[in-house]
Amino acid sequence: MSNKRLIPLLLLTIFLTISVIPFTLAEQDKEVKVGVYLLNLGKYEVATGSFTVDFYLSLKCNYNCSPENFEFMNGRASSVDLMENKPSEKFYRIQANLNSKVDLKKFPFDKQEINIILEDKENTNAHIKYIPNIEESGIDPSITFTGWNIDGWRAEERDHNYPIYNETYSQYTFTIDLSRILINSFLKTILPVFFILLTVLFSFIIDPDKVTTRLSMSGSSLVAAVMFHVSISNQIPPVSYLTFSDKFLGLTYLVLLLSFIINISLIELQERKNHELLMKIHRLTEFSMLIIVPLLYLALFLLFL
Repeated sequence: MSNKRLIPLLLLTIFLTISVIPFTLAEQDKEVKVGVYLLNLGKYEVATGSFTVDFYLSLKCNYNCSPENFEFMNGRASSVDLMENKPSEKFYRIQANLNSKVDLKKFPFDKQEINIILEDKENTNAHIKYIPNIEESGIDPSITFTGWNIDGWRAEERDHNYPIYNETYSQYTFTIDLSRILINSFLKTILPVFFILLTVLFSFIIDPDKVTTRLSMSGSSLVAAVMFHVSISNQIPPVSYLTFSDKFLGLTYLVLLLSFIINISLIELQERKNHELLMKIHRLTEFSMLIIVPLLYLALFLLFL
C-alpha cells in the first residue's frame, strides 16, 4: 500500500478514536459508586419518625466527575465536612436530621426502617446513576441504640420519577433495620395485662354466694385495664389503624365484659332463687374460662404478630 493511501487511512483512524473516547468516558461517568458507613444514631422520635445520623459518605466515579451535587430527600444535613477531594472521588463526614415512615401496626413488637436517601440535585439518571458500593458500606460495631436492636442494613438504587416534570433521577437508599427489644416490650406492655386477667379468671373459682366479690374484682380490673390502655396510647402518636396493643387490650375488654355478663347473670339467678341453673353456670365457667381465654390470646398472637 502506498504512503499516499496510508496517510488518509491513519488520519481517519485517529479521528474515529478521538471521537469514540469521549462517548466511552461519558458512559463511564454516568456511574457513581456510593458508600455509607454509619458512625452514630440518635434521637429517634417514633411520633414523627425523625432521627439524627452521623456517617461517612464516599462517592467514586470511573472517570473525572463532580458527584458532590447531591441532596437528602428525607431531611437536611446539619454539617457536611469534605475530608477527601479527588477528581474521581469525594469523601465526606456528614451529620443530618432525617425522617422515615413509621409503621406501628405491630406495636409494641414493631420493627422500623430508617433511611438515608440521596439524589442528585440537577442530573437525571441519563447523566448520573448511583451504584451501591457494598464493600465500603456498613454500620460501626460500637453503635448502641437505646431501646432498639439494630438488625442489619441494606443499600439499593432505584429510579425516582417526577411525572409533573417528566424527569427521572437515580436515587440511593441506605436502610437500617430496627426492632424493639422483646423482653422490654413484654414486661412493660403484656405482663401487666396478664396479671389483670389472672385476677379476673381466678375470681370464677369463688363460690356463687360471693358473686358480689367477683363482680367488684371484675370492676377493679376494668378500671386498671382502661388506665393502662391510656398510658400505652400516650407512648405513640395517633394513627388511623389499630396497633397490636389496641387489639390485645380490645380482647381484654371483651373478656372483662364476658365476666360482667356472667356475674350479673348469677346475681339475677340468686335473686330469683334459681340455684340449680346458678350452680350449672358456675360449674360450666369455673375452669373452662382458664382454658378458653388463654386460647383466645394465643390465637391473637399467632394471627397478628
